[in-house]
Amino acid sequence: MFKGSIPALVTPFTNGAINHTQYLSLIERQIKAGSAALVPCGTTGESATLSHAEHEEALELCVEAAAGRVPVIAGCGSNATAEAISLVRHAKTVGADAAMLICPYYNRPDQAGLEAHFRAVADAVEMPLFIYNVPSRTACDILPETLGRLAAHPNIIGVKDATGDMSRATRHRALCGEGFIQLSGDDPSALGHRAMGGAGCISVTANVAPAACAALHAAVDQGDFTEAREIEARISDLHHALFSSASPGPTKYALHKLGLCDPEVRLPIVWPDEAAQRVIDAAMAKAGVEA
Repeated sequence: MFKGSIPALVTPFTNGAINHTQYLSLIERQIKAGSAALVPCGTTGESATLSHAEHEEALELCVEAAAGRVPVIAGCGSNATAEAISLVRHAKTVGADAAMLICPYYNRPDQAGLEAHFRAVADAVEMPLFIYNVPSRTACDILPETLGRLAAHPNIIGVKDATGDMSRATRHRALCGEGFIQLSGDDPSALGHRAMGGAGCISVTANVAPAACAALHAAVDQGDFTEAREIEARISDLHHALFSSASPGPTKYALHKLGLCDPEVRLPIVWPDEAAQRVIDAAMAKAGVEA
């Protein structure tokens, strides 16, 4: 159910508000291109600057638009455990298929605190949960041994690992079990992660090149790593270009160039400068997603 290419959706804004028409169009584009699931209200969706009402609005729009055609993994992370529980409860109420919980940022909890946080959410709401580990953003790292203990909880079904450390896939499999769903959260290493036993990727690049990302994972599923490597060679520059300035600025620039998104991000994110735009333009051309 949770595998393959899974875009971490941007949240399009117009004059400071969520643009419903553009958001629904982006979701439809993803489904038609073969994306296997959708992640609204994650980091790429500018969750840090969404109000609670906007967070609920974006998630409800996504669930309604998906209409059961693909699963929806709702971004529900917070550094406050009570807030994370509230967001997961809302996600369950509106019909999301799973929720994704980031490691608590800023607080910098130790492993005992991380385990207690995720266990509290899992105990409070009966819903499939993915733990999202991205130390570069949160300043804390959930270690494989801690994840192994949490994997025994019936509601904690998988991990989004954005460490870029592919060796963790083997360690996680040993500690969490074969049925634990391992998703990459790092586009540049996602193909390697699949080879190490990962099930898919929650992807930034899939916003811009959804068909190519879906085709890459389909090739892996068929055991055709030659085809997967050829696709990766075309989109590899795009992985890096979409972080040529603070994300999701470059992704929104690319979608704006494609006529799919207004040129609007929220502070403290700013629009990519001309140098970054040239990098993104070149990567889009190489990937075959020119306007």
